[in-house]
Amino acid sequence: MKTNDLFSEAISLPIEERAALIDHLLKSLNTPQTEIDGKWLDVAKKRREEIESGAIKPVPGEEVFRKIWDRFAKSE
Repeated sequence: MKTNDLFSEAISLPIEERAALIDHLLKSLNTPQTEIDGKWLDVAKKRREEIESGAIKPVPGEEVFRKIWDRFAKSE
C-alpha cells in the first residue's frame, strides 16, 4: 500500500480510532523508557504542586512566545 493510500484510509477513520492510531505511531517513534518517564512524572507532579500552592506563577504560552520573538527581532 502506498503512503498516500494509507493516509487517505487513516483520515477516514472515526476520530477515536485516528487518535489510537496516532498514539501507536508516536509510541513506535519514542519507545517508553520507564525510568525516564517516572522521573518526568515526578517533575510534573512537583510543578503542579508548586502552581497549586502559589509558590510559582505560571507564564501564559502567548507571553513566552512573544518574548522569544522579541528577542529574535532584536538580534537581527
